[in-house]
Amino acid sequence: MVQALHQSTIESLPLLGRGKVRDMYAVGDDKLLIVASDRISAFDVILDDPIPGKGQVLTALTEFWLGRLGHVLPNHSTGIAPEDVVAPGERDQVRGRAMVVKRLKPILVEAVARGYLIGSGWKDYQASGAICGVALPAGLRQAARLPEPIFTPAAKAEFGTHDENVDFDHVVREVGAELAGRIRDITLALYGEAAEYARGKGIIIADTKFEFGLDEQGGLYLMDEVLTPDSSRFWPADQYAEGISPPSFDKQFVRDWLETQTWDKTPPAPRLPADVLEKTAAKYREAMTRLIGA
Repeated sequence: MVQALHQSTIESLPLLGRGKVRDMYAVGDDKLLIVASDRISAFDVILDDPIPGKGQVLTALTEFWLGRLGHVLPNHSTGIAPEDVVAPGERDQVRGRAMVVKRLKPILVEAVARGYLIGSGWKDYQASGAICGVALPAGLRQAARLPEPIFTPAAKAEFGTHDENVDFDHVVREVGAELAGRIRDITLALYGEAAEYARGKGIIIADTKFEFGLDEQGGLYLMDEVLTPDSSRFWPADQYAEGISPPSFDKQFVRDWLETQTWDKTPPAPRLPADVLEKTAAKYREAMTRLIGA
């Protein structure tokens, strides 16, 4: 089995912070080193047991999509090899799982595109017939394909709490009408191209979230992870059906197992058995193999 990395320990660069999955270091004043660990979270709790190889899968998929979608919007990639910005003894920690990126001012809105009715969107639709202020036809079933993809933003939450679905007016208040409109249009364009490509590989992208940032001149860039199993719902097309929650290429095995445990969903989480770790790792690898053949 691949050696798992729960947390990077890069001492040659200043550590800026750690998220649920990624560790972020400063590379000079204008760039960042972002290391995708193998950490996994469930119910907003980071688990003690990492998923071997997960960080490499997330990085490979992000780099693939950044290359494929670069014509829609510039992105934060610099093309600098991560091994070139750390000490020689630290290269194994970054090889295949890190990127050197432009340092941008993040826009504090999750830009979510939905093509199918699932997750929090399904709950909102059942309650109000709409998602994030977007009215939908009556009588849709769980996992139904929407008449057309919709932009359903979320306000970024504090660590350990859920992002909150908001309407388009919230985005306008945050960034102004012109930039809000660009973010909406670009989000739907990115999703549309990716969903069409993935469908040809036997994967339905039910929904996904993008993050954007601005450079010092106000230029808009795509940033963070892009179209990975952590930021998207990937469904196998041959197992899709309306009226159910289809199986997905993500941490489904972890969540399902945790739901069988006596646990109040606060830290510490139960330790994961080896078979759950391996099944979850295999799902991530399968998503990558189907999409990019690597």
